[in-house]
Amino acid sequence: MPATILDGTRIAQEIRSEVAAEVKTMAAAGVRPGLAVVLVGHNPASEIYVRGKVKACQEVGLYSEQLTPPESATTAELLAVIEDLNRRDDIDGILVQLPLPAQVDAKKVLMAVDPAKDVDGFHPVNVGFLSTQRPGLVPCTPAGVLEILKRSNIPIAGREAVVVGRSDIVGKPAAMLLLNANATVTVCHSKTHDLPRVCRRADILVAAIGRAGMITRDFVKPGATVIDVGMNTVTDPAEFQRFFSGNSKREENFRKKGSTLIGDVHPEVAEIAGALTPVPGGVGPLTIAMLMFNTVKAAKMRRGSRVPELSRA
Repeated sequence: MPATILDGTRIAQEIRSEVAAEVKTMAAAGVRPGLAVVLVGHNPASEIYVRGKVKACQEVGLYSEQLTPPESATTAELLAVIEDLNRRDDIDGILVQLPLPAQVDAKKVLMAVDPAKDVDGFHPVNVGFLSTQRPGLVPCTPAGVLEILKRSNIPIAGREAVVVGRSDIVGKPAAMLLLNANATVTVCHSKTHDLPRVCRRADILVAAIGRAGMITRDFVKPGATVIDVGMNTVTDPAEFQRFFSGNSKREENFRKKGSTLIGDVHPEVAEIAGALTPVPGGVGPLTIAMLMFNTVKAAKMRRGSRVPELSRA
């Protein structure tokens, strides 16, 4: 029996609707959460991402502002931009779109963001809050993974979870969130011995390694829930055939566009998994929904005490 497909687009829409309702309530109390996005230079992929984020802000009623320093911006100039945003009371969330130009010390810039406004959840203060189960801002993609599991009624407590990938942005925080939800968690990486065997233990398998179709059926226990965080572009026809041979709809799209998206999970896994997130339409839509959620959360944590109705939210 093929896997149940977990519809990330639908779940993201649910979260956005909830956020929009909260924004409305806050507006009635005189508070409008605000997000500032800092986009340096002209990276076409980054510009597309930022447009999506600004559009999402408009849809849920958040205030949003886009700052576009030139490609030539120095670390000192960006630190001044961040300092100004940290001081502004109408800005609750600050997002620095990566990658930054080569001459910029990206770590220094990210560290300068006030942890209370760090809607990406990357600041060491928020990482510490997550690991010690204190209220803070959680990275958007891992938070989205947890929402998919919870809203799809997939049990986490007491289950064996395996996370493939140990990045600071996805792998480590996803492992921490699963641990906080009482799963037994194993984190795998390039040095893991006999990776397929370790992955086959998982009731919940999270693939976040950035390698197209690496997780094949040999990695998956029958009936397991597989969350595919990967987003890889396939342009080589031979590689396309290896993954999608016989999928006429995909073949037609590939012919038109010359490329297709695939996650870190091979399509054959759908034959053995119990539940699976698709690519596209799985974890991706949740990332922006959780950014909206985090901006509202930051506003409530920063400004809620000034508005009696919000202090209990």
